[in-house]
Amino acid sequence: MDFKKVIAPLTTTTQDFSVLDKDTGNIYESVRVIAKRSNTIGQDMKQELNRKLEEFAYYTDNLEEVFENREQIEISKFYERLPKPTLIALQEFLDGKIYHKKEQIQEEG
Repeated sequence: MDFKKVIAPLTTTTQDFSVLDKDTGNIYESVRVIAKRSNTIGQDMKQELNRKLEEFAYYTDNLEEVFENREQIEISKFYERLPKPTLIALQEFLDGKIYHKKEQIQEEG
């Protein structure tokens, strides 16, 4: 996922329930879908950040030496300024970019 192209609000806003349950017909189902996508986005962001910061890792035995790398600081600031995974997932849900299907529960009888 390219986080530079994400168009989502940086702050939380109040949402209209009638908009959230239009695809699923159930507000709780919509929240479940958004939460699952949010977890996935959060994991992707963390993996990407760790991969980028791993380039700057110093493996020394001396803990007194602390290195400040300007590029490392800029990468960290970029990820701090991104919208939270929940807001990204909510925007994707509202834009219809999340595919979900409802599981059919079979009655025994």
